[in-house]
Amino acid sequence: MNPNTKRVLFWAPRVLGILYVLFLCLFAMDAFNQGHDFWKAFTDLGMQLIPALIAATLLAISWRRELVGAILFFVLAGFYCAWTKRFDWSLVIAGPMILIGVLFLFSWKSGSRSRTPTLQQT
Repeated sequence: MNPNTKRVLFWAPRVLGILYVLFLCLFAMDAFNQGHDFWKAFTDLGMQLIPALIAATLLAISWRRELVGAILFFVLAGFYCAWTKRFDWSLVIAGPMILIGVLFLFSWKSGSRSRTPTLQQT
């Protein structure tokens, strides 16, 4: 496989994962538009940042273990779809998770991560 293709397969799921976490963080910004006092808005912000924290944790796990990350992104997307039971809105949130999972799977299959060779005794 072309080294440039491997580089793209390595970085695409990671960059999309970061963008996805930032996308989830945007939903938390409406905590300040509710007209509550500071502490209530701060509490609402913390609650609404939990999905972004979960996605960031998955991304951190996936960074070094692509196969585990792909499986976890698929499981989380399926869990979200089953939890909301709304197919139209589920695609907005679960669709990128499925795409990121597929890209991590391709990254793992291509062996794009530079793996450290084992030391052999001479």
